[in-house]
Amino acid sequence: MIKYLDLKRINNACDPEIRQAIDEVLQSGWYLRGEATRCFEQHYAGYIGTRNCIGVANGLDALTLILRAYKEMGVMKDGDEIIVPANTFIATVLAITENRLVPVFVEPDINTLQIDDTLIEQAITSRTRALMIVHLYGRCAYTEKIGDICRRHRLKLIEDNAQAHGCVFLSPLSPSSSVPPSSSAPSVEASSQPCHTGSIGHAAAHSFYPGKNLGALGDAGAVTTDDDELAAIVRAIANYGSDKKYIFGYKGRNSRIDELQAAILDVKLRRLDADNRRRKQIAAIYINKVKNERIHIPVSDRDSVWHIFPVFCEQRDRLQQYLKSHDVETQVHYPVPIHLQKCYAGYSHLRLPITERLCREELSIPCHQALTNEEVATIVRLLIAFS
Repeated sequence: MIKYLDLKRINNACDPEIRQAIDEVLQSGWYLRGEATRCFEQHYAGYIGTRNCIGVANGLDALTLILRAYKEMGVMKDGDEIIVPANTFIATVLAITENRLVPVFVEPDINTLQIDDTLIEQAITSRTRALMIVHLYGRCAYTEKIGDICRRHRLKLIEDNAQAHGCVFLSPLSPSSSVPPSSSAPSVEASSQPCHTGSIGHAAAHSFYPGKNLGALGDAGAVTTDDDELAAIVRAIANYGSDKKYIFGYKGRNSRIDELQAAILDVKLRRLDADNRRRKQIAAIYINKVKNERIHIPVSDRDSVWHIFPVFCEQRDRLQQYLKSHDVETQVHYPVPIHLQKCYAGYSHLRLPITERLCREELSIPCHQALTNEEVATIVRLLIAFS
């Protein structure tokens, strides 16, 4: 059986280092908000390219805390609108509605599978306060047009970077250059140097769910930002609302990364770029070698880190069963769009044909660093032979 994602094989590659990191935490006798967390936050902020990294319990909390902090800062209030891609995992939208904000769905570009930047401006109203982009499948969703829209309309740009650890964008334009100089919002200058996703917008949320490119051995997440005020508020709210022991400035929650997960992530961070290079190699093989008119392969993207390699097929369910019969495990991301989920029945009137088509046709095939060349060749052969 070729597993969709073989976490045991992936983690075995750094088993001695992980065990040593766990042992050091156990020997320290300190399991929350300790040295391992401080080290990981410092290293991850340095890797992403931001001044601040705040470790939290998971990726959904990271998104939720960013929006909650903006409300505490007076940037947003109940009923304000957040533009969001229609094709995303539900966590992106849950964070918006949990904060009593309103999601405004925008269709993806059928070629890039990311939010269509030509449709964003028509979705902006007087209540719009932010654009939340999702680097879906490990591909950068940011474009220079998005930066221009955020500047002209004075919108916060929030990144959902749950699927794109290590992804880069070249020559980013600052989404915040229209913000007054006194603001602590980031200013990403145009540059020929690569800029990691997670440092492009005003704030970014990261998930370290075990299946991510940078995955913990349990739930974990982080917020990255250059906005020091936002960072301080996020950190306080995530610690019961306290920035000083037993003094509570906010009605907070308990959302903290633990020392074991921080230590494990710090080990795996050292391997992230190498692991992503292997994912890119495998993706390139699929793109270049799979020729089957029944299966649509995504366009090449040199900077994607291929958290998910999606193929699209009108006979998606039959293709999935075919691969299963040949011992190849696959997944679907995601079978039911958010606006058609029972919990968001109030949006069921929306007509989002591209999103709905992607949900009907998408199939995720194995694409991770632990795959062997022989396994990749088997998957290629099977996809070519599908009829």
